[in-house]
Amino acid sequence: MIALENVAYTYGGGELFSGVDLSLAPGSFHFLTGPSGAGKTTLLKLCYGELIATSGHVRVFDQDTRAMDRDAIAMTRRRIGVVHQDCQFLDHLPLADNVMLPLTVAGRRAEGIGNLKDLLGWVGLTTQADQLPPQLSGGERQRAALARAVIMSPDVILADEPTGNIDFEMSQRLLTLLIELNKMGKTVLIATHDLSLIRAAKAQVATRVLRLKDRRLQLAGADL
Repeated sequence: MIALENVAYTYGGGELFSGVDLSLAPGSFHFLTGPSGAGKTTLLKLCYGELIATSGHVRVFDQDTRAMDRDAIAMTRRRIGVVHQDCQFLDHLPLADNVMLPLTVAGRRAEGIGNLKDLLGWVGLTTQADQLPPQLSGGERQRAALARAVIMSPDVILADEPTGNIDFEMSQRLLTLLIELNKMGKTVLIATHDLSLIRAAKAQVATRVLRLKDRRLQLAGADL
């Protein structure tokens, strides 16, 4: 589904990482760890075409992102749900409209109206549907971000530090939702510093843990 081959990325005149090989197979579950500044967010952006590799190849659904124009990348990204670290919303729109935004932008809003109630129920936000984003707690915002990411039924879910600003109980709830998506056949890649989240996931689902450190991507050891 997504494959990186000998990928390097240079930022600010310096090499952030190089020689990166990564394959996200259908239905697989991955964690990406590493110190702050190692390039985890950048690697995720390469996976959904927000950035283009300095060298090497990034193939998304068998297409090389370097050869794709803006429209082709936009179409491909409809198959990838992204949960951003800052999970920004439009504060003047109620939660339900924020969740529906990807379909609205794509001109497909009518397709999601029937499923919206079930989706909000799945993430436990039925009663918050009419609330504005500033009225939501951190955990509610993260679950809303996940709902928005999956509203278009993507094949791949990429999550950047989705539990960074929420407590342990809420992080476990969010993990449960991500595992449910994986069991439905979705490919999941989560960038995180949260080792307890990784340990909890490994007890429930087949998981590959990757570490980005010293400009290289490696399989993490069993110490996690």
